[in-house]
Amino acid sequence: MAEIAHPLLPSVFRGLKGRCPACGEGKLFWKYLKVSARCEKCDHDLARYPADDGPAYLTILVVGHLIVAPLLFFPIVWQSSPAYSLPLILIPLAVLTLALLPRIKGGWIGLMYALGVKDTDARFHTADAAD
Repeated sequence: MAEIAHPLLPSVFRGLKGRCPACGEGKLFWKYLKVSARCEKCDHDLARYPADDGPAYLTILVVGHLIVAPLLFFPIVWQSSPAYSLPLILIPLAVLTLALLPRIKGGWIGLMYALGVKDTDARFHTADAAD
């Protein structure tokens, strides 16, 4: 189990807000999902924290539980015409996914910062080491 190198909750919450997990003031992203190389306020190296596929999986999990799972309980979704139900389902699904993905990625990077996991640690996290 990884030891916590920095305060966990403040780091994750700063990342959720799209801010640098170290200082909480600089921007974490310079585009929609592109992580800034360095924090503009504290000059912390932000590009070294691996996000990989974790934020995408977590976003799918959250959106699936918030939108898809409740739809299974409403029979009107299955009885109505697809011309009406598909736009009413897919538009909120897309909007929620696009809204949550950068926030979850920021929180994930904050978690990696708090745990002290860097992209150079990849050799410790690979299944190839077991062979």
